[in-house]
Amino acid sequence: MPRPSRSASREPTPLSARSVVLSLLLGSHPDRLSSAQLTRAGTFFDIPVATLRVALTRAVSSGDLARHEGDYVLGERLLARQRRQDEAVADAANDWTGQWEMAVVVVSGRPGPERSALRETLTGARLVELREGVWTRPDNLRRPPVADPVLINFSASPADPASLAARLWDLPDWADRGRALLARLGREDRPATRLATAAELVRHLTTDPLLPDSLLPDSWPGAELRAAYADYQGELRDLTR
Repeated sequence: MPRPSRSASREPTPLSARSVVLSLLLGSHPDRLSSAQLTRAGTFFDIPVATLRVALTRAVSSGDLARHEGDYVLGERLLARQRRQDEAVADAANDWTGQWEMAVVVVSGRPGPERSALRETLTGARLVELREGVWTRPDNLRRPPVADPVLINFSASPADPASLAARLWDLPDWADRGRALLARLGREDRPATRLATAAELVRHLTTDPLLPDSLLPDSWPGAELRAAYADYQGELRDLTR
């Protein structure tokens, strides 16, 4: 399972002006934000107006943001990231029948960028690699199977799903890191470092395997983390209003 780049218990570093702007649009869920709204929000996070305007210009130049009728909206790459975050926060799980989905790569010799892109797609769909070219997870998510010409998709029923889940995901480590982030968010009252903590929390949520309850350890913190981040999204919406 991917791990956050910093320890969840370490003091967070305030985000850059560019990251603050992108976090506001990723997390607060307006269709768009005006320059005035972003400037007011930047002031709340101690970002000078001139610095924020430079960050906006660079984000548009790189394609992370776009202009629409004078406002700022997310670019295509970040819209995909927002969808992954939304799935993590909303919890996209269905009732589980006991089946596992499998995606097997059946075409070899592809260029490196194509292999990397497919790996990113499969990881984003919360599958993990059981062995080279064989990806799997419990079939309990509402999304359709990953579609790609190089894949064959089918279902399977492991003899011991709990043991397989424990082998594929380091669940205790994920839970410990999540609880540490939750505790940090609860005690952090400075706007800039609170935003940085919330950004780290939602990155952690995107690595939640969203397993069926029967495969999770006791006191799994996933729902509590999702609720905490959803509450913080409300704070961001209030701020941008």
